[in-house]
Amino acid sequence: MDADASAAGLDPNRLRRIDEHLRSRYLDPGKIAGYQVAVVRNGTVGHLSSAGLMDRERSKPVADDTIWRLYSMTKPITGVALMTLYERGHFQLDDVVERWIPEWQHLTVRGADGLVVPARRPPTIRDVLTHTSGIGYGPENRDIDLEQRNWLDGHDLAWLAASFGEWPLRFQPGTRWLYSHGMDIAARLVEIMSGELFDEYLHNEIFEPLGMVDTGFWVDDDRLDRFAACYGRNSRKELVLVDDPEHSTYRHKPMLFNGGGGLVGTTADYVRFVTMLANGGELDGVRILGRKTVELMATNHLEGGVTVDEIAVPGAYGETGFAGNGFGLTVAVSQGPAASGVVGSPGSYMWGGAASTTFWIDPAEDLAVVFMTQLIPSGTFNFGGQLRSIVYGALL
Repeated sequence: MDADASAAGLDPNRLRRIDEHLRSRYLDPGKIAGYQVAVVRNGTVGHLSSAGLMDRERSKPVADDTIWRLYSMTKPITGVALMTLYERGHFQLDDVVERWIPEWQHLTVRGADGLVVPARRPPTIRDVLTHTSGIGYGPENRDIDLEQRNWLDGHDLAWLAASFGEWPLRFQPGTRWLYSHGMDIAARLVEIMSGELFDEYLHNEIFEPLGMVDTGFWVDDDRLDRFAACYGRNSRKELVLVDDPEHSTYRHKPMLFNGGGGLVGTTADYVRFVTMLANGGELDGVRILGRKTVELMATNHLEGGVTVDEIAVPGAYGETGFAGNGFGLTVAVSQGPAASGVVGSPGSYMWGGAASTTFWIDPAEDLAVVFMTQLIPSGTFNFGGQLRSIVYGALL
């Protein structure tokens, strides 16, 4: 990708602060191995930079075509896939999930007192897409980390979706917010409604039309040399390897196409995805969604217009801050800078991934930003907030 700051309505001198900040605060002190960041405004790439190593153990620098683990930045892609079926009349947001997944009939709820009672109403597709369905992120809806997902091994989306029908919900549908397997349920709904496996549908309806040539659920031999290593930190806050690209589970085609966090891809591919959304669902003459459908996704759907922090289950976690953010269909939605304490525009929407990747789209400024690195967990540093401070300071 070529970058032209002036054509994008951005100050190139102020944009240099992005790399100065990331190098001095994170790269040089060894807090991250490498990074890549892209800033797009008015459909033009105004900034693209890479620095550091994609694989420290093999001394491989970050390249333009480095492949990153997207983790939960998969979720908005899953949301777009499901909404393409919304545009074909397959469902309405308040349709109940049990219409397609009969195992969700007669769900129960386990209260704080441990008592199990019938659900007052069945979860809807809107609930699934906004993390308000009552399901959690693990067996019996106990939250689990990415490293603890062995219970999914050897299963597919059909099994996963049916399994949640056997466990009590964490709360009455629509009443609280809890990060969940909701997007995996959405992926299963895509399979049922379309009659295609989820990975095939994504390829046919999103990746191929948009030219996202390096995005998928596994890394084949031909692309292995471009696959980044993933790191964590030890008790001394030193970087340690947690997923070697040559031995990663991403090296093999999975049985379960994880709609909540299973994709890998390049910055260039994800830029095409967010630019399509920023353009109202269209890119280079290819329309993926209608403009009003994108607006529907980026609207706060929490009942009463509340923010996530007002209804989140105590101790709940998300890939962006809760304060001042509502929640749309798979994305957090800013209610404005005064509410969130972060510079930007009301209606900006965003999400991130477990390896500290993040993106946001600001429709009012026709702005989209994508940041890639590979550091688990994502809450270690506030890359999103810091990048907002710098990028908005560069608007002309």
